[in-house]
Amino acid sequence: MADKNVSTILTGLKVLDMTRVIAGPYCGMMLADMGAEVVKLEVPGRGDDSRYYPPFQKGESLLYQLFNRNKKSITINLKTEKGRAIFKEILPHFDILLENFRPGVMEKMGLGYKDLEKIHPGLIYGAVSGFGHTGPYSQLPGYDIIGQAVGGLMSTTGWPGGEPTRTGPAMADILSGLNLTIGILSAYIRRQQTGRGDKVDIALVDSVVSALDFLPQWYFTTGKVPERKGNMYDAAYPYDTFKAEDQTFVIACGNDKLFHIVLNVLGRTDLLDDPRFQTNESRLNHHDIIKQLIEEWASDKKADDIVRMLTDHGCPACVVFDIERIAHDPHIVGDRHMFVEVESPKIGTMHLTGSVFKFTNGHTGEYTAAPELGENTQEYLKNLLNYDDTKLKQLEKDHII
Repeated sequence: MADKNVSTILTGLKVLDMTRVIAGPYCGMMLADMGAEVVKLEVPGRGDDSRYYPPFQKGESLLYQLFNRNKKSITINLKTEKGRAIFKEILPHFDILLENFRPGVMEKMGLGYKDLEKIHPGLIYGAVSGFGHTGPYSQLPGYDIIGQAVGGLMSTTGWPGGEPTRTGPAMADILSGLNLTIGILSAYIRRQQTGRGDKVDIALVDSVVSALDFLPQWYFTTGKVPERKGNMYDAAYPYDTFKAEDQTFVIACGNDKLFHIVLNVLGRTDLLDDPRFQTNESRLNHHDIIKQLIEEWASDKKADDIVRMLTDHGCPACVVFDIERIAHDPHIVGDRHMFVEVESPKIGTMHLTGSVFKFTNGHTGEYTAAPELGENTQEYLKNLLNYDDTKLKQLEKDHII
């Protein structure tokens, strides 16, 4: 975990991040990991709700630390007229604004995109919400589990006959954060060409629907509602989990050549001409027979040994890693730096998930801990707006900052 380098590819890009919890902060985190200057705007006295989410280390939320590393923090009370005036003063110093209020909240404060576009025509306004800023559901509240449920992910996740299942991680939030990042960077590229800003409207539900793979097309083609099938994949087989003597392993067999490799490793080349297994479609129709065949063969073998036999012959396979194995894996940790050590003034050494971005050039920055609430307020108001100490003290006294 020695490598603490982050990219500087977005150095010079300035982001004002008003978002809370996961979806929006995940977007801001990725931009900060790539070198953007991301300033988190929080509520005075309390801040982001995720500051109070477990797990905790020395009283500090590691969830907050993860999604808000490499950022700064300022506090402004937007419920006051003075606070909104300060916000409008500071906004033109930033390229991008991120917010995840319920649609209409920013407009009620006079801070919606149409209001802000007048004072900052080049603004890239990124909004993420449960259902988006248009449509009959736009005013409904939304969290990750709502996005997974309405977006269809839960209906297709789980075991046959079982209950709809939420994915372990907050995938609706994470997908939305990814999509928001892609959208605002696309809008930023266009702004460089035209000088005009834009509003990027991302919904948790849309993000989940977009990630449903080919399942909607399955429905449109056949008229059948896709069912929960455990770890089986409807497009190829064997593409599933299987039980070995000690643990579960995966075979990802996406074509005839790979299936021939599987039969060779199993010592069942006699089945090469079996009409039940000749094509991918026929294998899907007889998947239960194939699964039984593989698991009977694997029942007295270690999963790691099975995986080695398959991959040595060129067939994609793996064991199912748990978090402990991931955290000590030499590839994931050692070479890909997907866990990093970050120093915090209050916590000391933290282990955080590292950046997914790997660039050939521009890795000269270093991870920094998430900021204390309002840690940089005076610095930014002094440097950007030339506020003096007297004015800052009065604003603090009036609970504006």
